[in-house]
Amino acid sequence: MSLGITEILLILVVIILLFGGKRIPEIARALGRASYEYKKAKTVIQKETEELKNAIDETQEKPEEYNPKDV
Repeated sequence: MSLGITEILLILVVIILLFGGKRIPEIARALGRASYEYKKAKTVIQKETEELKNAIDETQEKPEEYNPKDV
């Protein structure tokens, strides 16, 4: 489901009527900052998760291999 040119123009007109031409750049900047902060936080969380996973893998005891000669 995609938007056609008519729907996009209608949405733009409604946005201009609701917020006015002067506030649209402010709103766009705020959305850009929010998007940047979201991506930055997502990257930090992914990095910390990977580090935690690696730390858990390193601390787990590995099972000894079975050697029939030792029995």
